[in-house]
Amino acid sequence: MKKSLRFGAAALAAVATLSLASCGFGGSSGDSGDADGSTTLDLLVPSYSDGTKANWETVIKGFEKANPDIKVKLEVQSWDNLEKVVSTKIQAGEAPDIYNGGPFAGFVGDELLYPVQDVVSEDTFADFQDSFIKNAEVDGTAYALPLIASARALFVNNALLAQAGVEAPTDWDSLLDAATKVSALGGGVAGYGMPLGSEEAQAEAAVWLWGGGGSFGDASEITIDTPENLAGAEQIKKMIDAGATQADPGSTQRSPLMDIFIQGKIGMQVGLPPTVGQIEEGNPELDYSIVPIPTKDGSPFTLGVMDQLMAFQNDDDKKEAITKFFDYYYSADVYVPWVQAEGFLPVTKSGSEALAGEEALKPFLDVLPDAQFYPSTNPKWSAADGAFKSLFGQLQSKPAQDVLTEIQAQVDAG
Repeated sequence: MKKSLRFGAAALAAVATLSLASCGFGGSSGDSGDADGSTTLDLLVPSYSDGTKANWETVIKGFEKANPDIKVKLEVQSWDNLEKVVSTKIQAGEAPDIYNGGPFAGFVGDELLYPVQDVVSEDTFADFQDSFIKNAEVDGTAYALPLIASARALFVNNALLAQAGVEAPTDWDSLLDAATKVSALGGGVAGYGMPLGSEEAQAEAAVWLWGGGGSFGDASEITIDTPENLAGAEQIKKMIDAGATQADPGSTQRSPLMDIFIQGKIGMQVGLPPTVGQIEEGNPELDYSIVPIPTKDGSPFTLGVMDQLMAFQNDDDKKEAITKFFDYYYSADVYVPWVQAEGFLPVTKSGSEALAGEEALKPFLDVLPDAQFYPSTNPKWSAADGAFKSLFGQLQSKPAQDVLTEIQAQVDAG
């Protein structure tokens, strides 16, 4: 593999997940004890990769061996179905005991979750990166455990940029110039991979809107329709109108677009730590670099994204079993191999120390303690996330101001 790394102090934007469908066991029985006196925990998780189910099964096998009086039932869903599945279970009174998901503030508002310090040991709680625990707090109390993190950076096809006579960009002007010249090479090559489809429109939006000085708000207010965010949205339109992106970015999904980058047909695209492994597997001869994401004025910024584990208060008789599972899972010899297998970044201090020697991960790990996040503790973030996914791709054909206004209206309507 031909690869070089070039990072600034805080040059990344964040995670997200790979949505690959899988299936599992079905709903929770709601019983705290089985006929043989054991306790059963229902675990609902999303699929991050083709190996997610097997990776969790490895964890469960080790946990059940160490705790023969506790059984864990695993259900794996695609990210497309996950929120619908958990909502249906909650409405039916069959919430999972442990859930791996994203937005959780709504569950807190409905008093469905344990405070996490009730279901982990002091040592486990102290091992989390402080910034990640803070992002899992509502009114000063953490209700979700950080699970994995990811950070994003710009993956650059060195050969295509050299052929176009440009260097890796550092700001919006140089990005527009470089991407336009790469697209002009023809032969089905696109300068910049712009995924505005529903898979992860909120992440690409953050790259641009936050890169222009905007934000999505905070725990108390979601703010999408702002002058600062408009600057980023208008820059996206400028990229599209200049022919600097692939065709039809409004409906393009991130995962298949990254496959095209890996094939060598895209000059630049924002990627994830797992992208390194995907390149090694799919096109190990690709000549690429990883550089900071260009922003409006070249200032670095870090957008951190994490997924969480949370425990529903279904039956207090299960609280001890849940605590044992969390403490087992987050032990470094269990947690680190799981994170490595999925290709993401650890959220624990011990995990970061264990992986500090990994060359491809180090630039991402370095920024995690200072990561900034989506306002996921705001109960309206779930509506904002959905609004971006359904509406943001319309930037391709509608004025930027209209799109931001529509997203804000959908958020305010709940």
